[in-house]
Amino acid sequence: MWPNKQHSLGWVFVSRMIGIICFLIIVVLANILTYYVNSPLYHSGVDFLNLNFWLLLLIGIIIFVADIFGAFPFPLNLPAPVIKAIGSVFIIAFVLRVFEWVDSTTGNNIYHYFWLLSFVIVPIVFIIVLLAGYYEIICDLWAKAKLRDQSDVEVAGETVSATGSPAVTSPKSWEDIGAELRLMLYDLLHRFRAEIRKN
Repeated sequence: MWPNKQHSLGWVFVSRMIGIICFLIIVVLANILTYYVNSPLYHSGVDFLNLNFWLLLLIGIIIFVADIFGAFPFPLNLPAPVIKAIGSVFIIAFVLRVFEWVDSTTGNNIYHYFWLLSFVIVPIVFIIVLLAGYYEIICDLWAKAKLRDQSDVEVAGETVSATGSPAVTSPKSWEDIGAELRLMLYDLLHRFRAEIRKN
């Protein structure tokens, strides 16, 4: 459920809410069908779904919050990888419950092995999801910086062609860097306010 960077905050909010509502509808329909389906396996599956309803809803809410943060511009999207990593831990907990349910219905003994492996899998998955999230943020910042540099080069080329002489570039001072940081913060706050007004 990783949000597309091209989509607005409102689109991410609406699409994730639709996903949660569809999940609730599926749970209700599955419970209604228990009155018409006589399969013991189906009844066992619905009971399993009902027992893990709050866990699944919690997973959906965690991913929903992470996607909302991910739709914000940098640096407001920094909490998103941490929240997604926490959500991955709950997903592994649900998968373990699935194996436990399979053991109870088929008589196999695979849950015990996966439960032991979970002590290794959980921290590995947490770190992978966390690093992947921050890597995506860094790549997004890198791509935006390259586009900004290309636009600066194009503007400089237009200036040279207009004046007939190459523009003399001087190294940036600390005052120039401070001014650029202030402009960046202003741009971030302006975009954040525009997103809130848009939604």
